[in-house]
Amino acid sequence: MRTPQIGFPQLVQDFFLRRLVQQRGVSARTVESYRDAFELLFGFVEESTGKPPTALVLADLDAPLVLDFLDHLETVRGNSARTRHARLAAIHSFMRYAAIRDPASLPTTTRVLAIPAKRFDRPVLGYLTREQVTAILAAPDRATWSGQRDAVLLATAYNTGARVSELTGLRVGDVLVDRQNAVHLHGKGRKERAIPLWANTAAELRIWMAKISPAPTAPVFPNRAGAALTRSGVRDRLARAVATAERECPSLHGLDISPHTLRHTTAMHLLESGTDIAVIALWLGHASPATTHQYLEASLAAKEAVLQRLTDPSPAPTRFQPRDGLLTFLQNL
Repeated sequence: MRTPQIGFPQLVQDFFLRRLVQQRGVSARTVESYRDAFELLFGFVEESTGKPPTALVLADLDAPLVLDFLDHLETVRGNSARTRHARLAAIHSFMRYAAIRDPASLPTTTRVLAIPAKRFDRPVLGYLTREQVTAILAAPDRATWSGQRDAVLLATAYNTGARVSELTGLRVGDVLVDRQNAVHLHGKGRKERAIPLWANTAAELRIWMAKISPAPTAPVFPNRAGAALTRSGVRDRLARAVATAERECPSLHGLDISPHTLRHTTAMHLLESGTDIAVIALWLGHASPATTHQYLEASLAAKEAVLQRLTDPSPAPTRFQPRDGLLTFLQNL
């Protein structure tokens, strides 16, 4: 006798609780990313078909609807191709699980799994000069509680090259400023790493931590309510610092500076100081050194240094003198 087909709501719940959490043990950030993808997908489906999520069956999520959803992300929500790819990855993961739990759904799951990731241009990494970083780090008003927090936050971000999620997730127990100067970062995919601190950064952290909760699980960078700053909160505080820094450093004007820009800047400054690319990969917590090679590609200074060590074998340039009268006319235009 054929096993009854599992209901769609139960399938989704099992995917999150059994597949992602119990079987794969993914991080809380991965769960949040997949959750956001499905909330957006179900909202789009309900708006398009009138069906609420609990009334859906797996066949409703066929390839044409998923493609419409992906187009909606880009054209209506203004998401980048990179974000589109992340949402599609969540859907693909669910469809692979659905194909195992409900073999009768193979026609639907196979068509959705055949949707390819969209190629996108990788822009040259933006990063700041040392003068620009110095201006931003000096910008927060240390006479206020929030200014002191922002100053330590930005100094720690530049020192460690941490992702914004690693900064918001930093807890008091992760900061080692007694016998050694280091922070313990919890990265993507449950990867953890310890990053050393400059003496100045450690001193600022030591002073700041005397003003917040000493509980090991308390956030190092809290908001006024005592909860950890959010991603948008960190971006807002950085934007305020940049706006102030522009008065002393006009070259900051018009630049799109995000917390990730500070991370790129740390990597580029490490590279320019002669740090090996493998060490930079460990510093940033990259899963593969191949990810770190993008900094080599972005470093014009490093390329120019290589060029200076080479002798140009080409002959000295000479000016071309056209003989034909018409060519002479065109040359002189």
